[in-house]
Amino acid sequence: GPGGPDDPGGPPRADRGAADVPAGTLRDLGTGNPDPALIPDLAPALVGAIGRPVLYGEPVIDPGFEAWARDWVAPDVPTGADADLTLTSGAVDAIERLLAQSLVRDDAVALEDPCFLASIQTVRHAGYRALPVPVDAEGMTADGLRAALEAGARAVVLTPRAQNPTGASLSARRAEELRAVLAEHPYVLVVLDDYYSFLSRRPFRSPLPAGHRRWALVRSVSKFLGPDLCLAVTATDPQTAGRLALRLSPGTTWVSHLLQRLAHGVLADDASRALVERAGEHYAARNAEVAGLLTAHGLPAEAADGMSLWVPVPRPAREVAAELARRGWRVRTGDEFRLAPGSAGADPSRHLRLTVHDLTGAEAQRFATDLVGAAGGAPAAADRA
Repeated sequence: GPGGPDDPGGPPRADRGAADVPAGTLRDLGTGNPDPALIPDLAPALVGAIGRPVLYGEPVIDPGFEAWARDWVAPDVPTGADADLTLTSGAVDAIERLLAQSLVRDDAVALEDPCFLASIQTVRHAGYRALPVPVDAEGMTADGLRAALEAGARAVVLTPRAQNPTGASLSARRAEELRAVLAEHPYVLVVLDDYYSFLSRRPFRSPLPAGHRRWALVRSVSKFLGPDLCLAVTATDPQTAGRLALRLSPGTTWVSHLLQRLAHGVLADDASRALVERAGEHYAARNAEVAGLLTAHGLPAEAADGMSLWVPVPRPAREVAAELARRGWRVRTGDEFRLAPGSAGADPSRHLRLTVHDLTGAEAQRFATDLVGAAGGAPAAADRA
């Protein structure tokens, strides 16, 4: 989302976990960025986006974009096409506003652990208490969510698919288990961050139980239209929408109608949507190829969903990252994505998050060899000389 694709700044620092080497000297596999060649060209839609001036007091959502957005979210929210819609400057902005209208300082929020960097930052900067909920191959765990709710969580931020950094997506079984847990807490705000949406190779599965009172579905365009197009659609229950309107209303602030029309023009274009679909296929295929290479080299890895790979390593990830830096690679360690990486007694992470979709075949082969060597503690060639 905005604020840098994965780098919200502040503690935990975005570069923490990478070796202390100038980034420009390394091949950077820590970006989380999409491939610019697979982002639709905005220029053709720009002419149509330029319309009459929008003045104070007018509706904050462009009518054409609103109709398109309703169709986008309708199948996946309890209120269908009648959902209340709010636009924000990206998913991070949406989550920050949703929590701010529902919580006060020291309130508890259930977050996935490991967690998206910007969500960690949002909670810390606002003074909320983060309650970690483990994530496994099927997404947020039901037992972990139950424990967080029993500990007083007033809000839950959950990624239903392509969870960042693990790539996990909710299975049908896990979504049902989460619905059973949340049914006992109907007034807890549940924020679904479906940031990967069109790019995902997994179905959307909602953990919301029937009749849940407080909910929001957030969908950003940043991963497929580019991080600079800061726009997210948020569908909510009426009460949450009313509170959001007090923070995002005519005469105070709104998302530019020019951006709305631009996004609508691109997303309503068949060729652009086909390119977005091709991008999703490309990221999935490249992740699978590199995971296969690593496995063939003796380091088992699986491609889940999302822009990056989440790769287990046999020794502390920071040691592996430092060794990879000596071999010319910059990576992110799992420590960066933990809610309390430096807490007493916490074991160091043994995972790396790798953005590998733009590696050439030769680069992928070299990286696989280097990662296996770094994970096993073998010194770089320069150190052996």
